[in-house]
Amino acid sequence: MSLRIVVLAKQVPDTRNVGKDAMKADGTINRAALPAIFNPDDLNALEQALQLKDAHPGSTITLVTMGLPRSAEMVREALYRGGDGGVVLTDRPLGGADTLATSYSLAQTIRHLPDGYDIIIGGRQAIDGDTAQVGPQIAEKLNLPQVTYAERVTVSDGKATIKRRLENGFEVVECPLPLVVTVTGSADACRPRNARLVQKYKYAVTPSELEGLDDRRKALVQSRPELLISQWGVADIEADPEQIGLKGSPTKVKTVVNVVFQAKESKRLDGGDDAGLEDLVKELITDHIIG
Repeated sequence: MSLRIVVLAKQVPDTRNVGKDAMKADGTINRAALPAIFNPDDLNALEQALQLKDAHPGSTITLVTMGLPRSAEMVREALYRGGDGGVVLTDRPLGGADTLATSYSLAQTIRHLPDGYDIIIGGRQAIDGDTAQVGPQIAEKLNLPQVTYAERVTVSDGKATIKRRLENGFEVVECPLPLVVTVTGSADACRPRNARLVQKYKYAVTPSELEGLDDRRKALVQSRPELLISQWGVADIEADPEQIGLKGSPTKVKTVVNVVFQAKESKRLDGGDDAGLEDLVKELITDHIIG
């Protein structure tokens, strides 16, 4: 059987390069000032989707992402690896959303996908929030069963068989379609870009990106509909203004504190001074390093 697979992915700040401008005064992340990457767990989820597509000819993969317009890069990355299309949900009123508002917006997006869905796959959590809440919340809003901590997903006879990674082992569960699955970082790593697909989709753009291209590039995209990435806003998903963005987010950041770690001057022992050794041991005990 062919499958309509939806992959949830997020463009996240690269936490290896966080600077002093990482947070805004209101406590939200200043995403425009940070290098952005494909959320690692979502890459594992994309690989599970690609494996399902390989096993079920005729299946399609639609990547859904919410964020700044530059999140279109997420869809391109999926296309380069074997995806079939995607939707970039971006609109100013969506900014500052917590997990509740984000899951509502994404659930509304999935409801409006013209081809529907059989299975929705996302990463367990994003590295910028580490909440692991959005996937399960989407399942609740869509009234779908959910399986979390997935390491391997297969589908047969209208049912998904899922290997779940647990703290001290794993378990295998079965669940009827449609369902939501969240995938752990211990699942198979995502395959690299396919050179042929990179050549095919390297000019794929959203409508807002298309406006900035020269006439030759515009003509190319307009002659090849597969190169136009869907870009939706609040109106396209018929979202309730009270449930999106900051207005729909009950989670509020009270304060943000920048913590700067400074190396302490190391204590050196010169010679065989017993008193110096004793002082060093006392300091290590006081700092809870030993004892």
